[in-house]
Amino acid sequence: MRTGLIARKVGSSRIFTDDGSHIPVTLLQVEACQVVSHRTQDKHGYDALQLGVEAARPNRMNKAERGHFAKASVAPKKKLAEFRISSDAFVDVGAELTAEHFVAGQHVDVSATSIGKGFAGVIKRHNFGGMRASHGVSVSHRAHGSTGHCQDPGKVFKGKKMAGHLGAERVTIQNLEVVSTDANNGLIVIKGAVPGANGGWVRVFDAIRTAVPDGLPFPAATVGDAKAAAKAPTEEVDVTGAAPKDDQAADAADEGEAKV
Repeated sequence: MRTGLIARKVGSSRIFTDDGSHIPVTLLQVEACQVVSHRTQDKHGYDALQLGVEAARPNRMNKAERGHFAKASVAPKKKLAEFRISSDAFVDVGAELTAEHFVAGQHVDVSATSIGKGFAGVIKRHNFGGMRASHGVSVSHRAHGSTGHCQDPGKVFKGKKMAGHLGAERVTIQNLEVVSTDANNGLIVIKGAVPGANGGWVRVFDAIRTAVPDGLPFPAATVGDAKAAAKAPTEEVDVTGAAPKDDQAADAADEGEAKV
């Protein structure tokens, strides 16, 4: 089980396909997402990674928080989050994760705090149909109706759908498809809607109800891995059919000896 990422919701857009149809997408940005701390089974009772994103001012933190980041040799972060992982999926403290941690075509789960809508009635909050528009109904067309019972049990059961506070709670959307990723700009393009307001933080991790595709970076895609891949030497292939220069020189020397 791999770690997830902390990303910021940029906004919504759409992508056009070759046949002219469009795919509604949500853009998530991953910027300076670093490993801050490890949670191990021996010391804490579970295996997890603590990630942090976006630089914060040290003078806005207390002494304990500054010491926590100083111990990891990581710049102070505004947002911290933990991701449960398997025992073989640890990433070094200080490593920076990139958007290439996810690949196009895989499914992910996205968790965030939904947009707060304040106090809402049952029609908006629970999708009630409302009362009749006539035949004795007046004033209470959008009311929820009876809530209680008779003398027995003589109370309203817990969990009864009624008017109340709507939104501003943790919501998780499962099995969202990753359309593409852009490591240079730190963008993850997700098909469909993602909970939360634009500019808010979201947690993205591998879908738990869908099989993980082959070829995913394990334990994670880091900045160091991307730089190493860019600097890796590539073997040049001669497509002209000509012999290498060293072989040509050897052949010329053999021809000179034969003439002598």
